[in-house]
Amino acid sequence: MIRIITTFIFIGILMSCNSSDKTKTATEESSTTETVAESASNDSNKQLKAIDTDEALIATALMAAPEASRSKCKVIGYNMAGEFVTLREGDNEFIVLADNPKQDGFNAACYHKSLEPFMARGRALRAEEKTGQEIFAIREAEMKSGQLKITPGSTLHIYFGAKTEYDSKTSKVEGAQLRYVVYMPWSTSESTGLPNAPMAKNHPWIMNPGTHRAHIMISPLPESKE
Repeated sequence: MIRIITTFIFIGILMSCNSSDKTKTATEESSTTETVAESASNDSNKQLKAIDTDEALIATALMAAPEASRSKCKVIGYNMAGEFVTLREGDNEFIVLADNPKQDGFNAACYHKSLEPFMARGRALRAEEKTGQEIFAIREAEMKSGQLKITPGSTLHIYFGAKTEYDSKTSKVEGAQLRYVVYMPWSTSESTGLPNAPMAKNHPWIMNPGTHRAHIMISPLPESKE
């Protein structure tokens, strides 16, 4: 009799454990399904479109500017017809250069308006088909003579990426990220304490030290995708 009772108790325990395991498995599967569904939902919320209108050029270019300043930035650059124009007037301290739709990838920039003579000079020299080395040498000489000036600490924000589609809701370009430049003409590693190469992927360093184009480079790490 005792053996029979013991057998029933053992069978009951096994059935209870089996039921518990099934409940746990069902819960885990449900949780996994919900996570996958949520991820799919987030991806479906993206309204990716090609950057193929002047309005899209303006919207995506403004992502290079600080968010609080975007509404009043002046936007310049090539329109969809291939003409270099003022795409939008503005009246704050920033000028935004839109992506060139005729070039591969995406590259927009936002810089302090005090840099416009320097930037405009570079565009003019490129239009004359000067090489990168020639442009560097010409602007170096003009900076030394005082013809061109860069206010130390002037900033340039670059928004760039390999893709040319953007989210029409947020204006973010797919896969694009930011890089920052702080111009410090004639500065060196010795005068700033910054290294001539990054110590890590997101550490500041000084590029073109000792020249008119010396600048602090800051390249934040790409946003992680969860």
